[in-house]
Amino acid sequence: MSQLPKQPAEVSVPTSADVARLAGVSRATVSYVLNNNATVRISEPTRRRVREAALQLGYVPHAAARSLRAGHSRMVLLPSGHIPAGPLHQYFFEELQSGLRRLDYTVVQYGSVGLTADEAATAWAELRPVAVVVPPGIALTAHGTGILTRSGAKAVITLGPGPVPGAHGLVMDQRQVGASAVEHLLARGRRHIGVVMPQEPGRVPFSEPRLIGARRTAETAGARVCPLPLRYEEESAHQLAARWPELGLDAVFAYNDEYAMLLMRALQDAGVAVPADTAVIGADDSLIGRLLRPRLSTVRMELAMPQPLAETIDRMVQHPGGPPVHQDLLRTSAVHRESS
Repeated sequence: MSQLPKQPAEVSVPTSADVARLAGVSRATVSYVLNNNATVRISEPTRRRVREAALQLGYVPHAAARSLRAGHSRMVLLPSGHIPAGPLHQYFFEELQSGLRRLDYTVVQYGSVGLTADEAATAWAELRPVAVVVPPGIALTAHGTGILTRSGAKAVITLGPGPVPGAHGLVMDQRQVGASAVEHLLARGRRHIGVVMPQEPGRVPFSEPRLIGARRTAETAGARVCPLPLRYEEESAHQLAARWPELGLDAVFAYNDEYAMLLMRALQDAGVAVPADTAVIGADDSLIGRLLRPRLSTVRMELAMPQPLAETIDRMVQHPGGPPVHQDLLRTSAVHRESS
């Protein structure tokens, strides 16, 4: 006859009372120290004794209980989805998370793939975050913003190519990237310009505005722009390069450095000389682009903010209810190298 395995004995969870007893202080003092409450004056030796007792016992404050006492959480929700992992965005989100942590916020990433815009907003609201930072490539509607604010979110911030009604908008206008690339090509006498349109999920919020910026700039100069669908695969690049003579293009803005390197190799394999026959420019200013032969021209992107985003979010949380703030963050400049 089979027997059920023995269940492990219940683990005793340390409490703030245990920490207080070991440190020889009150539970209130434990709460003040471990929640970094600066309004109550507590000596440094006492603070050190409380922290050492908590470390010895393995005590961790209960975030949900703390939120109930305060009336709101310290959670900043960062939804995730099909977000292109460019160096600028990676640096931006690393700085954001470390800055929020220094301000005693907890950053929680939430997978939102497969949810509609309003379904995602409802799911985020269930966690009762104090703020939500919606990255580029993830949809948010005015209705979704209302759901979040009614659930207690004091700040809803979008980081996309355009603002959303009711939300703070820190705009990264991707049209500037396409415009800078085409301005650079026009200055070198190119008039028939291809613009690579990646076929991978999540690129459309970036690629379409870049195409719009490229088109507007080209039309002003009487130049031609031709969209070029391309998958991030060698076969797709070689198929496009094989059609190059019939396309009649003397330049290409390849969306970013990765697609530029992929296409440039395929063009060279097809006998198209770079830059003599076709100038090539990417975007992101990646290190590997500088190591190619010819070295890759690119569009450098930088963020221009009067203060770190974490401090901006903290100010919005501390002073909710003001009119939505819209600020353009993106600065672009073309970097001329051998490929153009």
